[in-house]
Amino acid sequence: MRIISGTYKGRRINPPKKLPVRPTTDMAKEALFNILNNTYYFDEISVLDLFSGTGSISYEFASRGSQRIVAVDEDFSCVKFINQTAETFKMPIQTIKSDVFKFLETTNLRATVIFADPPYAFTDEQFAKIPKLVFQNGLLEDQGVLIVEHSKLTDLSSLENYSYSKNYGGNVFSFFEIVSEEDA
Repeated sequence: MRIISGTYKGRRINPPKKLPVRPTTDMAKEALFNILNNTYYFDEISVLDLFSGTGSISYEFASRGSQRIVAVDEDFSCVKFINQTAETFKMPIQTIKSDVFKFLETTNLRATVIFADPPYAFTDEQFAKIPKLVFQNGLLEDQGVLIVEHSKLTDLSSLENYSYSKNYGGNVFSFFEIVSEEDA
C-alpha cells in the first residue's frame, strides 16, 4: 500500500497481514482523489473515515493537507496500526475505536467529507443504514459529501440523497449529498 499524492507521495505503508481489511486499490484511490481535488481544498475540510481499516484513506487526506481527520474502526488492531502510522508520519489523525453504527447514532461530529468503506459482504440494509444515519443526524457540513465504497454487485442508487456513482474495476464509489429545497 502506498500514499498516492501530497507531502508523503510514494511512501509505502505495510500493515500487518493479520488485519481484517480489504484496502482500497491504488487505482481506485487515485481516481477518487482526482474527483475530490476538483471540488475541495484539502487544507480547508474535515474528514470522517468510517470502517477505516488500515487508514489508507485517512493517510491520503493527511498527505494532501487535511488537518481534521477522524478515523473510526471497531477493530483494536486497526486502530492501533493507524495510531502508529499517524505518529510516525506526524499526521493529524484522531482515531476512535467503535462500532461504526453506534458511533453514527451518538456522535455530533460533523465533517465535509465522510468516507465509508464497509465490508463488501454487508447486506443492503446495512449499506442503507450508513447514509440514513449520516443524514438523519446532520453529520455532513454544508457542501459536504458522503462516499460509500462497495462492490459492483451492490446498488445504492435508490437510497435517499444518492447523487451518482463511479466504477473503478470491482470498486464502486457512491456519492451522497444534501439535497436542498431549490435542487429538489
